[in-house]
Amino acid sequence: MNTYLIAGHAKLPQGMAARNIYDSITITVELDLKYGVIVEASCTLATEHGREFIRQLLRGYCLKDGIEELIDRVQKYYRGKASQAIQAGLKDVYAQFESVSVK
Repeated sequence: MNTYLIAGHAKLPQGMAARNIYDSITITVELDLKYGVIVEASCTLATEHGREFIRQLLRGYCLKDGIEELIDRVQKYYRGKASQAIQAGLKDVYAQFESVSVK
């Protein structure tokens, strides 16, 4: 297998539709083992449209380039209440990526 899966988690803010289902958001990314590129991504937002938007936003990004540009993408293009939670979830993903990459 040439990929691996990392999941990041963060607490959702009050007043969100997804909060009725989950207390936290989970972001999963499937990464290419050699290059650290996000091959596929998903998250636990309440709407299919929101989940698809985040998937498209993350797919193709190389985590070896750091997390800042990806966070900037979320800040620029995602204007929902979950923005801070998504960013925190991505930081959790990146921290796990760094710990795996060091080995």
